[in-house]
Amino acid sequence: MTVVIEREEWELNPLAYVFLFVSCFASIFLCPYFSKGSAKGAASAYPFDLGPSAPFLRFQRSFLLIYSIASVIEVLQTISGEYEYMQYGLGREQMALVLAAGAAGGLFLGTFSGILFDMIGPRNACMLYCVLHLLVGLLKTVRWLRSMWVESICLALASSVFHFCFETWMVTEHEKHGHKQDLLNDTFWLMTFYESASLVGSQGVANILVKDLHKKFSRLGAFAALFAIITILYIRKAWKGNQDVSIIGSYRKSFSAHVLRDKKIWILVWAQASIHFSVVVFWFLWAPTIVADGREVHLSRIYPCFIGSRMLGSTAFPLFSGIASSLHTEDSLTASFVIAAAALSIVVYDYQEIGLLVILFCIFHACVGFILPSLAKLRSMYLPNELRGGMITLSLAPANAVILLVLINRAYNRSIENSTIMALAACGLLTAGACIHILRRWRKHPRQNWRNL
Repeated sequence: MTVVIEREEWELNPLAYVFLFVSCFASIFLCPYFSKGSAKGAASAYPFDLGPSAPFLRFQRSFLLIYSIASVIEVLQTISGEYEYMQYGLGREQMALVLAAGAAGGLFLGTFSGILFDMIGPRNACMLYCVLHLLVGLLKTVRWLRSMWVESICLALASSVFHFCFETWMVTEHEKHGHKQDLLNDTFWLMTFYESASLVGSQGVANILVKDLHKKFSRLGAFAALFAIITILYIRKAWKGNQDVSIIGSYRKSFSAHVLRDKKIWILVWAQASIHFSVVVFWFLWAPTIVADGREVHLSRIYPCFIGSRMLGSTAFPLFSGIASSLHTEDSLTASFVIAAAALSIVVYDYQEIGLLVILFCIFHACVGFILPSLAKLRSMYLPNELRGGMITLSLAPANAVILLVLINRAYNRSIENSTIMALAACGLLTAGACIHILRRWRKHPRQNWRNL
């Protein structure tokens, strides 16, 4: 007697893509009409009409182009995920150890990279980012295990550098050329928007360019190396200005006074660490959480919804933090942290229905899309630009430390469940929201002279 096992398949409604696409463009094009500044005839500060400053438009478009290419490079190197490790014959314990090596590299090397490049200039940091990915592209052709360990460390260090190098470069050049502060805030959310678009585009490019799975990893590495070379040449040509090199003694005093001894900065450090940890946890656990339902799911069709939600969240930033909003940045940021924490908490409580999971994960990513430019704006409010890189990498250290401990635990005794890890991420987001609320209350102190941004 033959036993036939029926496999149930869960499919995403195609209207979800249409909804996200229409919502993003509606948010971009219609928000200016609801702003008070536009009603009074003021110049628009939105991506397709940023005012009469032609030099700023050239600067912003040039920066967003190179930032998008850099985002594509990072995606091409990591898009294969666990499948690449499986092709090399690694088991789950070995995968966890390789990833732990990367987390250790990000913790012990990446933490100090921001401080180093604050002193020698963000241009060198951008060059290092490209060189690291060029090296990883070469290592993709090596089949022995040691190359994978080095590759993991290089990718983790490159990820740490990416978090601060391009933002620091943009802010430094923006200030040097005397552009308006509200235009800087627009560039922050456009960075998140373009990076998210690059994530989706990179996946499509990888699927089109690479058909042979046996050659997929080496070819993706070759394409990433090619883009890295193009980026290096572009940076050398377009960024010819002199870089200010800080003296170690003066930088140490400034970092101690403005970062280590400032409670407001420590709040931003914790908020950045919480969002970084929650995003990393999500990318580790979202697929196992969804397939735990038992039904067959095409994960590659769900992935664009998450990134589209992040794009939608970033387009909400100018609406809630611009001159048309009566809310302070801290108010809307606190709400975003609480909503993101609530979404992950519901997943921890019950993760059986795939449709609900996808909705909750989309809400989480929409909040992430709003939180990232908001934190960048607060850094500009409270932190000197010459200390930005050190502060950002300091923010990543607690998240990398917890990730390292979790990966080591999963490699040996597996005593921590997926739900526990996600609950930890939700708690981090909730405490970050509470800290931002405290920061908002400190702004009301009469003795402080806050800038109204």
